Amino acid sequence: MSADILKPRRVEAPSVTGGRDIGFAIAVVLVLTVLFIPIPSFLIDIGLAFSIALSVLILMVALWIQKPLDFSAFPTVLLLATMMRLSLNIATTRVILAEGHNGVNAAGHVIGGFSQFVMGGDFVIGIVVFLILIIVNFLVITKGATRIAEVGARFTLDAIPGKQMAIDADLSAGLIDERQAQARRQELEEESSFFGSMDGASKFVRGDAIAGLIITAVNIFGGIIIGITRHEMDAASAADVFTKLSVGDGLVTQIPALIVSLAAGLLVSKGGNRGAAQLAVIGQLGFYPRAMAVSGVLMAILAFLPGLPFIPFFILGAGLGFLAYIIPRQRRDELRKVEQVRNEEEKLAVEAERTSVKESLKIVEIELVLGKQASAHLVLKRDELAHRVQKMRRRFAARYGFVVPEIKLSDDLSVDSKSYQIKIHGTVVAAQQLRLGDLMIVLGDAGQPDMPHDITKEPAFGMRAAWISGSFAEEARRQGFEPIDTLSIVLTHLSEVIRNNLAQLLSYKDMRALTERLEPEYKRLIDEIIPAHMSYSGLQAVLKLLLAERVSIRNLNLILEAIAEIAPHVRRSEQIVEHVRMRMAQQICGDLLHDGKLGVLRLGNQWDLAFHQALKRDGKGDVIEFDIDPRVVEQFATEATKVIREKMDQGEMFVLVAAPDARPYVRMMIERIFVNLPVLSHVEIARGVDIKTVGSIS
Repeated sequence: MSADILKPRRVEAPSVTGGRDIGFAIAVVLVLTVLFIPIPSFLIDIGLAFSIALSVLILMVALWIQKPLDFSAFPTVLLLATMMRLSLNIATTRVILAEGHNGVNAAGHVIGGFSQFVMGGDFVIGIVVFLILIIVNFLVITKGATRIAEVGARFTLDAIPGKQMAIDADLSAGLIDERQAQARRQELEEESSFFGSMDGASKFVRGDAIAGLIITAVNIFGGIIIGITRHEMDAASAADVFTKLSVGDGLVTQIPALIVSLAAGLLVSKGGNRGAAQLAVIGQLGFYPRAMAVSGVLMAILAFLPGLPFIPFFILGAGLGFLAYIIPRQRRDELRKVEQVRNEEEKLAVEAERTSVKESLKIVEIELVLGKQASAHLVLKRDELAHRVQKMRRRFAARYGFVVPEIKLSDDLSVDSKSYQIKIHGTVVAAQQLRLGDLMIVLGDAGQPDMPHDITKEPAFGMRAAWISGSFAEEARRQGFEPIDTLSIVLTHLSEVIRNNLAQLLSYKDMRALTERLEPEYKRLIDEIIPAHMSYSGLQAVLKLLLAERVSIRNLNLILEAIAEIAPHVRRSEQIVEHVRMRMAQQICGDLLHDGKLGVLRLGNQWDLAFHQALKRDGKGDVIEFDIDPRVVEQFATEATKVIREKMDQGEMFVLVAAPDARPYVRMMIERIFVNLPVLSHVEIARGVDIKTVGSIS
């Protein structure tokens, strides 16, 4: 279930039926008639009680709404509540001036109760309390709320164009649909209207406070004059009675006004906080236990200072210290529960995904599949296997310039129990049977070991090898052989298979990740090349061709510079790669040096001439075809195999060198016989490289 479904939404009010719209209009008209028609004191009591209840209701709603827009009717409610209080003020003024000489209950029991309870029977206390309420409401709460509403309205209106563009961008990108975009636009309009209305509605509260002060002063002075002149009261009695009634009326009016002002302040100061006010305030104050601890220590210090009361400060210090201790524990418990729930949900999601039909459509890029007995043999070495696989991936990243995909380890009952398979993109590219518990020694050109053994072939490089029992390990070392365990055999084979399939493993996503990590200058270089001269898929093709011959792409900056030089003039990826290889000559030769020298096996003049004649060119001199007799290819393969095998058996490390135009085609013929033999052109041999000629194919 989406989280958005659980969020409270502001529901549009349905069309009012059953005469309730007429009833609401009549109620508003009755409020207005109070301004002109005298009403009895018991109705005044009901109206004042309703005013207090309405103000408390407004405050509670302002506390518990999730966001300010959930109470978008607040400006209208504020206007109606203010109008009702002013109407009641006028009604009470009329009653006080007309019936005030009869005593403190002449204007109703609500005003009388406030004059006795809040003022304690002393009108001087009432005047002071009333003035303080006016100051707090007018100068503190209302003024601050008005300023917040004014700034909020200004910034909300200024942000409308940017928010509208963000909605359009999300709609264009497909992140939201048309219905969601329309809902967000409507919410944006309502938000701007709400904050604009709140800017003006705050003026109602200020005006109400000023009106209350004026009305109270009029009641006091007008009541004293009426009492002395009309009802023959002495000045002291008239001042006592009418001041109590007027101040009591002012308190009954200003307390609801103060509550509504507090609600308005809470509403406009809520800002970007979502959730009820107590969650935001208490949650954020309690989010810093260290602050509570420091505050508690300060309260404890104040408790022990001479002259200050011990009990209140000590209780506060102990309470803050307790909260500072208990809140982190509760938070850790909550986080642990949330983590447990998240882990369970992830496990369920993984299990559901694993068992779904879609999972069977996914193809693993690299997979090592073990037979039943091979898996059981290596199960105790799973940690070492995982560690060495990670080291292998790091070596490939440092050597070839990109991170090879994750290697999946799995079991398969269809595989021979003592064998393993290596799959690339779901296709088996290598398989081998193991002798579990035995060791392998590589023989090469050496003679057979003087111990029981079985001749075999080493799987990674195809070299002559032998299986021996694990008990003959020390004997094999004394005879100059290095025993290899089954785990090392598997990993070496896996490493060589990955090296032979680097081009297949460089995905489009990997290529884009490499370009995203470039410096800004080289990102601008890519923008110059793509799409003017080639596409991203064309760049991927160039990198794949380099990796196919085990040329590292770690120096991507140099590769891009070389591509930028040649891309405006040629289109074929093969031609671009040849130019890139020429620019990377120093790196290519450096990676192929052995003992500081580059061993070189040259093509004889006969083969240079044969390959040159097989190249067909267009009018511009570009090679368009390699047309050679198949019998010549077979002859070259025979002679090359003989010479190369001889040099390899002698332990020589070398590269095959051909003419620049013919190099790609010589590579195509050689790689079918000797996959790992590098083929360079004359222009790819960097200056300053110490060359050692090992022979020629002639």
